[in-house]
Amino acid sequence: MTPKAISGFFPFSATTRGITVRVSVSFLPEQSEPDRGRWFWAYHIRIENEGPEPVQLLTRRWLITDGRGVQHRVEGEGVVGEQPVVQPGKSYDYVSGCPLATPTGAMQGSYHMVGSLGETFDVAIPRFSLIAPAVAE
Repeated sequence: MTPKAISGFFPFSATTRGITVRVSVSFLPEQSEPDRGRWFWAYHIRIENEGPEPVQLLTRRWLITDGRGVQHRVEGEGVVGEQPVVQPGKSYDYVSGCPLATPTGAMQGSYHMVGSLGETFDVAIPRFSLIAPAVAE
């Protein structure tokens, strides 16, 4: 089952060595509590393999910057509990989320992958903005 794009399209994309990472993002007001200094976004990632060989996503690295310029680094194995293999001409989708203590911020990062011959390489995740809609007073 493939999740639908949150916003219906993927406005952010980056391609590295035939692997395209596309991102759509959506603010989630129902999970946010601005009065408590908490804003929450969901992001949908699609990893497309346009190369000639299967690749496996091993690890992820994120740089999350809040509206004050404070940076948080997140590293770990796989994504959403998986280390997917993406075959040539296929894609892998997942949805995750990010809370911030400010109503704006940005995310960017990379995936560390391995090809079928054992060669490892990093794939860029494009920078994307996290912007909460203005709240009427």
